[in-house]
Order: sequence, then structure tokens, then C-alpha cells
Amino acid sequence: MIYVRELRKHYTVHEKEPGLVGSLRSFIRRRTKIVRAVDGVSFEIAPGEMLGFLGPNGAGKTTTLKMLSGLLHPTSGTVSVGGYTPKERRTPFLKHITLVMGQKQQLLWDLPALDSFLVNQAIYEIPNDEYKRTMAEFSEILELEGILKKQVRKLSLGERMKCELAAALLHRPRVLFLDEPTIGLDVNMQVRIREFIAEYNRRYEATVILTSHYMADVTALCQRIIVIDKGCIMFDGDLSALIESAAPGKVVRLELSAPVPDERLQEYGRLESRDGLKAEILVPRHNTSQLAARLLATLPVADVTIEDPPIEEVIGQLFTGVRAPAEAGAEQQVAAR
Repeated sequence: MIYVRELRKHYTVHEKEPGLVGSLRSFIRRRTKIVRAVDGVSFEIAPGEMLGFLGPNGAGKTTTLKMLSGLLHPTSGTVSVGGYTPKERRTPFLKHITLVMGQKQQLLWDLPALDSFLVNQAIYEIPNDEYKRTMAEFSEILELEGILKKQVRKLSLGERMKCELAAALLHRPRVLFLDEPTIGLDVNMQVRIREFIAEYNRRYEATVILTSHYMADVTALCQRIIVIDKGCIMFDGDLSALIESAAPGKVVRLELSAPVPDERLQEYGRLESRDGLKAEILVPRHNTSQLAARLLATLPVADVTIEDPPIEEVIGQLFTGVRAPAEAGAEQQVAAR
């Protein structure tokens, strides 16, 4: 469904020293640098697949989504989405995709959301019967009843986000680019949005690329993830494989029924934290079962849980512990014109 090869997007950025002197110098000798927002990204996504696209701020996630949706033209590389070239922005392609950005809105601020839906119906030439069926489905899943006739500016953030998703998916696109769809929402609303995305994927076999800083979104929806940093792909594979490779240990959380010296706990692994009768020990992944059995047999254990490290920590280790292949040349100074 999506084919990307050696995709690049480079920007030429003007650099100016501060103050009046800096402004005068920029008139005489204008200095620029090339910022490699996306630098040689390659991947493929199968029809119906849901992919988590992760990375820190400025990693190139949104730039990549904009190139896949045709809003930006790549500097170089090959992109195909559903057999179309995005930058051509042909009508069949636009009816095939949608881009939802959690920090942008498409709904008209002073009108009810229902009016924006009717505008989208006209734009995408959706037949009345299909429009009514889709609205009925979305109203049931997202619980839109009672909010569609309110002015958008009077909706809560969660209500507005539900309407934004419904408006973006009215034409039943087969490819969804979702950029931070749950940003700023409370936990309950995040769950509701995730459930809707999963249900839409199931009903229409839609291909989904999801970016989010909430790891719960990714772990709930995506088996495969791509981690990008400084415009380069650092990991592409199963989420479970990333955890196993980047986090070779597991966290054993103990609640003891009697005090035990730290030295004794450290015999089983690295003592991460200790608070009275509670302790966390990081143990090697390959022999977690044996160590857990020894703990239960030799220590006064009242309760024990064994978990993988938080996915946020695993992703963070990639950013802090691994350098992207093109990091050294991420910003190339260019001689002044």
C-alpha cells in the first residue's frame, strides 16, 4: 500500500547573528545551512497494517507524513501510496487518504460540526445513502449524539477531536496518516479514540501510520514500529523485538513480608529502587524464570510482579545511546552567496 525508497527532504535555512550588526552583515554576507529533516528513509507498509511512527520532536515524523500525503514535495526519493504519486495530488489519490493532525483543526470554528461534515460530503462527492450510513456508524462508535449541532468553539477538546476524526474519515479513506491524534486528551478520551481507530481499521481494512508521544497509543494499536531520529530510521520491526533488543532485562517488583538487606537483593540483579519492604530489581531477561523461582524460595516475598521496562525508557535509550547514521552530516554549513 505504501512504498518509500531513499526519501529525503532538505531545507535551506538562513542564519543571522543577533542585533543590528548581525542584520547588516546578513545583507552583505548571507549565511545559510542545510537542515536534513528527512534523510534517506526507506520502508514498505502492507494493506491493512497499522504502523507506529516514533521519534523525538524534530525527528522528521510530521515531515514524512506531509510528503506521503502530498503536502510537501520531497527533495529526492520515490514515494507511492496506493499506486499514486502523492505530490501529484490527483483527485482519486485525495479520496484515498486522510491526514489528521492533533494540533490542527479542519472544523469551522463558529459553525456546528454537522455543517463541516456536509461540506466534506460535497467535497468528496459522497452519496447521501453512504453519508447517512457512515454518520450512523461513527455516531455509535464515537458517541457523537448531542454534540454535532453545537458550535465547534463550544465543544470540549475531546468532543472536538472526535468530530475531527469523523470529518476526516467520512469518505472512508483506505490510508490514514494520524499525527498525534490524542494529544492533550484525558486518559478516558485517549482510550475512546484508540478504540475507534482500531474499529475503523477492522471494518475497512485501512492502512494506518500513527505518530504519538503517548506510548499507550502505540502499544495498543501497533505491532510494528519505526523509530526515526534526525531524519534517519533507527529501528524498523516488531515492538516486542525492540523491547528484547534494547532492554535485555526485566523488572521484578517485590513486596516483602520482612526486612531484607540490600546486599541480599543485589545477589539476584541490579537493585533499581528500594522503599521499605518494596523493591525493584532489574534481572537478565534470559534467566528471569530461574531467578524469580529463587527469589520466591529464599526471600520472604508477599507479592511479586515481573514486567518489561516501560516502553518510554526503551525508546529513550535508542535516542540517547545510538547515533543516527547521518548524524554527523545532519547540518552542513554552506558557503555564503
